[in-house]
Amino acid sequence: MASAYSVTQVNAYIKNMFAQDFALNRISVKGEVSNCKYHTSGHIYFTLKDGKSSIAAVMFAGYRKGLSFQMEEGQQVTVKGSVEVYERDGRYQLYAQEITREGLGDLFERFQKLRNELEEMGMFSPEYKKPIPKYAKKIGIVTASTGAAIQDIMNISARRNPYVQLYLYPALVQGGNAKTSITKGIEVLDQMGLDVLIVGRGGGSIEDLWAFNEEIVARAIFQCSTPVISAVGHETDVTIADYVADMRAPTPSAAAELAVFDYSLFEEQKELYRNTLKKTMERKMERYRFHANQYGLRLKYFDPKRSIRESRQRLFDLEIKFQTLLLLKTAGYKTEVAQVALRMKTLLDKQAVRDRHRLELFANRLEAQSPLKKIGGGYGFVTDKKDHRINSVTQVKAGDGIRVIVRDGSMEAVISQIIPNDQTKNDDLDIR
Repeated sequence: MASAYSVTQVNAYIKNMFAQDFALNRISVKGEVSNCKYHTSGHIYFTLKDGKSSIAAVMFAGYRKGLSFQMEEGQQVTVKGSVEVYERDGRYQLYAQEITREGLGDLFERFQKLRNELEEMGMFSPEYKKPIPKYAKKIGIVTASTGAAIQDIMNISARRNPYVQLYLYPALVQGGNAKTSITKGIEVLDQMGLDVLIVGRGGGSIEDLWAFNEEIVARAIFQCSTPVISAVGHETDVTIADYVADMRAPTPSAAAELAVFDYSLFEEQKELYRNTLKKTMERKMERYRFHANQYGLRLKYFDPKRSIRESRQRLFDLEIKFQTLLLLKTAGYKTEVAQVALRMKTLLDKQAVRDRHRLELFANRLEAQSPLKKIGGGYGFVTDKKDHRINSVTQVKAGDGIRVIVRDGSMEAVISQIIPNDQTKNDDLDIR
């Protein structure tokens, strides 16, 4: 039986074979960049491919000084370096030392061409963007039913607002039939009267995300009457769907954050508004109560009864003083105080005479205006049945009843004829 080798021995042997091959140590490979990722360590991991094959590649941070451009999906580049075996995993990859840009790859060229065409048609114009509702209750999702995207959306939705309803259309998001499946999902959910749609998937290479670069998907999003949030790949991934959608989210998780309002934050804001309104009302009520008290004090200060009471009190005090001084005079105290008392009595008597005279004048004026006095002089006072005064012939008509009040009684009569002043004055007014 032949000897068995360990995995480590086999990988080491293959690595040594690659190291001894002069062609693999200094090689230039031309291809299209795909699945490019800039690591936090400074290394760049990407895939180099052509129409039939692909090879994993890496450029370590130490060689990035010679890289004069930002590597992106779809770029056509030439990579100079070596092909070596990564012994731990038993796979070979291209270790890049120098990368030069040759042009655009086929997929990226198709992407730019379609983007320019749709932009010229106005499908990216801001005036066609529909606003995303702030308080969405029903949210449709077009994505794979088993992917990480739907799980992230469900978890974030449950955390932010458990009362929101999610409607999933399980679409294909990769492969030849993906564009048709995504388009169908958008059309079906658009007819359900939902508040907003999330269309997207998790990250991947430009080939994995290509379904969202298809014209049929872009037109479905543009014609959708429901607001659409595009959530395709990672933050650095950009698709045609992102340009057409009403809003772009960098990831499916971010799309859920944008579509689902935070119910706990909503409750906090509502409570804050309630407390603010309550305090504002309390301050206004306190201000109105203070003003009411001030008006009440003013009303009491200008109350006529108060003035009468104060006048009566002053008059009473003057009478007491007068009586006291009068007693002093009667007892024989002819002093200056007694003389003052006599002057005060004289002033009071004069004021009383003036007031009595004014009162008589007012009474005479009132009596002169009294209708009873005029009636007593031979005149009468005419009213209708409701005791409304009649002072013009236009207030009555023939057949109306009237009442004539004279000095010693009243009479009732009926109008038989109306004669204005401009008619024959010899006609008689017959009152029965």
